[in-house]
Amino acid sequence: MAGVAGSNREPLPPSDLPGAGVNRRRSERLLLTVPIRVERIEAGSKGFAETTRTLVINRHGARIQLKHPVAPGIVLRITNLAGNHSAQFRVVGPTSPLSEQGGEWGVECLDEKVNLWGIGFPPPLAESTQGSALLECRQCHTVNLTPLSVVEQDVLTTAGLIGRECKGCGGTTSWGVAEQSIAFPEPGQAMDPSIQEALEPPRPSENRRVHPRVALQLPIRVRSYFGVVEFVKSENVSRGGLGFVSEKDYQMGEIVLVTCPYEKGGSNIETRAKVVRRREMKGTPRRVYGVRYER
Repeated sequence: MAGVAGSNREPLPPSDLPGAGVNRRRSERLLLTVPIRVERIEAGSKGFAETTRTLVINRHGARIQLKHPVAPGIVLRITNLAGNHSAQFRVVGPTSPLSEQGGEWGVECLDEKVNLWGIGFPPPLAESTQGSALLECRQCHTVNLTPLSVVEQDVLTTAGLIGRECKGCGGTTSWGVAEQSIAFPEPGQAMDPSIQEALEPPRPSENRRVHPRVALQLPIRVRSYFGVVEFVKSENVSRGGLGFVSEKDYQMGEIVLVTCPYEKGGSNIETRAKVVRRREMKGTPRRVYGVRYER
């Protein structure tokens, strides 16, 4: 699982997100290594303490390295070892796939008045220029137009999901960009051409044909940013994506890393893909997924 090419790739600009502002607020993001101590402090949970470092910092958050597994929504105490100051941070989500060596996580300070890094950042931009997106709770399907912090933009454009408090669910749940619901046909029935085109958009101008799907079973590996790794077989493949069946719980809009075909010990290449199809298989714990390769 280690050594994935492109795990530190710069996230896509938020202008690619529906409803997002075009200003990235790059002036607030610094590629700066700061020695930190991270402790889990929530009552009733298994705690840990780890000395590590930041990878990127901003006014109220950071991207950090951690060997210990964490989950979106939990609270960490982070101490800046250079100044010996501490503050509480909320885990927003992963910014790289988990590996045996740990992972990278986006965290956000719970107190906006705290400047843990001791750096004077430019004045905040006006609210109208800050990023926002139409987000949907993947559990109760509540949809909100939500302002996005720098850290939340990084996590959303990298992993496809962020952890946020949901009033309807009464806790932290996974939120992703709201997408139009698409009805999928039952097995054996033809898919409406408009739906097929929505899943696999045609190439511009000179080639308007939709990528043809081929019923082909190939060994594939699927990895999520949240630590899920599985080896399954494709049900169909095309130049634009593939379909597979799994018992794992992937969410609509989630970004996964797919290797197709996968050969143990071979020179395998991972491709970023977005979950665009999810259908329960009645009477079983399995689900049908369709993923579309991300450019």
